[in-house]
Amino acid sequence: MPREFGVPDFRSRFLRLTPLRLVSNAGILRDMYLAVEGVIGVGKTTLVRFLQPAFGAEICLEVFEENPFLSSFYADRERYAFQTQIFFLLSRYHQQRRDILETVSAEKNLIVDYTFDKDAIFARLNLAGDELEMYHRVHEALAEKIARPDLVVYLRAETNTLMKRIAQRDRSYERNMEWEYIDQLNHTYNAYYSEHQKNSSVLIIDTDELDFVRNPTDLDWIENRIRQALKLSPFQPELPLT
Repeated sequence: MPREFGVPDFRSRFLRLTPLRLVSNAGILRDMYLAVEGVIGVGKTTLVRFLQPAFGAEICLEVFEENPFLSSFYADRERYAFQTQIFFLLSRYHQQRRDILETVSAEKNLIVDYTFDKDAIFARLNLAGDELEMYHRVHEALAEKIARPDLVVYLRAETNTLMKRIAQRDRSYERNMEWEYIDQLNHTYNAYYSEHQKNSSVLIIDTDELDFVRNPTDLDWIENRIRQALKLSPFQPELPLT
């Protein structure tokens, strides 16, 4: 049975399917490591859970409620930015080394709802000067020991869409989020992935008009795009939205 890391009391309802195998440049079969990324509220974790049975994968979810600086950061971002960033960086590094690297090394399919690069994206927005330089030095040293995904799926949405979704899920520490901050974060994410769009390991999906929770056709379309990008059978060359 697939495992879910990050939320210990969650149990998958799905049986593990036959593992998918990717073919490396050397012709060696290996397993799939997929990461879903995007701005707060875009639907990363929900999509990961929906994709789990289709790909017969383990899933690893970001642990973020444990950050003791998070609520203070949302109240005073300038004062608590460096502490928040460093805590997240070290926490995600340990999770990546403990859960993700272990699963990848065990040759299991894996889907994750964040990337290790996520912290560097936030650092672009939240840090400056000596703090940003120090952060980059630490991040660069740790990144050398991290397994890289076969594909990053970047879920993109307009800021108004993100704010609506954040309000709908109503997490207590997100209630004071400002539209301006989410908009800045959204532009930072878009700039980062625009730079990496030419990279074949990044798939960008616009989600403003998608509802993969209530519309199975939308979910099928996203799954098909992922299979196309990874060249995993079965997939259709084109599967337009209706």
